[in-house]
Amino acid sequence: MIMQHTGKFMMIAGALLFLLGIIIRGGAKYFRWFGHLPGDIAIERGNYRFYAPLASMLLVSVVATLLLWFIRKLFF
Repeated sequence: MIMQHTGKFMMIAGALLFLLGIIIRGGAKYFRWFGHLPGDIAIERGNYRFYAPLASMLLVSVVATLLLWFIRKLFF
């Protein structure tokens, strides 16, 4: 029983990742703002670069959490 749920979850996750890849590849020009949000830290001095995408990763985390919560409510 547990293996059936795991298999179903892996197939759904794979399909979602595939769709996300298509969206990112086809719509890259629409997501240029991603990585340049107000909370992202970028420091450039001479030949030194530091980049910490804090706000972008927070956004990814919130979206992934909501998506997984929704999938869990639908199928489990």
